Amino acid sequence: MSGDARPAAVVHPGVVTQFAVLDALLGGQYSSCITVRDARALGDTGIGCCERFGGEVVILDGEFFACTADESPRLMTDDEMLPFVDMCSFGEAASLTVRDLDGPALAEQIDGLLASRNLFHAIRVDGVMARVRTRVTRREEPPFRPLAEVTAEQIETVTRDVRGAVVGFWMPRLYQGVTVAGLHLHFLRDDRTFGGHVLEISVREAVLRVSAYARFELRVPTDVEFLSQELTHDEDRRIAAIEGGAAASSGGGKR
Repeated sequence: MSGDARPAAVVHPGVVTQFAVLDALLGGQYSSCITVRDARALGDTGIGCCERFGGEVVILDGEFFACTADESPRLMTDDEMLPFVDMCSFGEAASLTVRDLDGPALAEQIDGLLASRNLFHAIRVDGVMARVRTRVTRREEPPFRPLAEVTAEQIETVTRDVRGAVVGFWMPRLYQGVTVAGLHLHFLRDDRTFGGHVLEISVREAVLRVSAYARFELRVPTDVEFLSQELTHDEDRRIAAIEGGAAASSGGGKR
């Protein structure tokens, strides 16, 4: 850990926008989507998943990368679809150099930069990761299975001493079920050969940045699949089991 003075977090005037709700994904709704073209208008930083839950999405500096089971991360086209995405314009950020942190220690550092546990925060970590364990999932075909069944067959990869970017969000516990409370992080290697949803991570040396937001905008699908099924939130443990990793270790939630 760095001996640098801890910066004061600043609340950014922008907004964190989310398309769809987590509980819909838990139930297997993977085809109610927003296009990449429309998502571009929501910001330059974010995370999401591919259509039919066929991989994880990392959005860095306005570029959308699909991390799938069958190929290296690739740039997505405007016509591709996202059944779930969180996005923002990454604004003024509290910044801290961090070294030799495992997942819980990284979560602790992030907690220390939060402006408030009742606000939304975008997270970015750029540098060398000592170890990253990620997951991707294979594309589902109808009839879609619940997310717990899909992730039970997830493809996990571990890589060590790799330079890249971790991007994601810290969300207040109040919004569990709508989104993932606590930490939700994705990773993309600098050479774009590896990426996915973060299950575990250890930092060798990196710059941690945290940007706070007081505004959260939720956009939900309007297709028949979404409108015809009432969503009710229960069993928070379903989310913890599916998300795994660093988020679970952040006092307020997980990954």
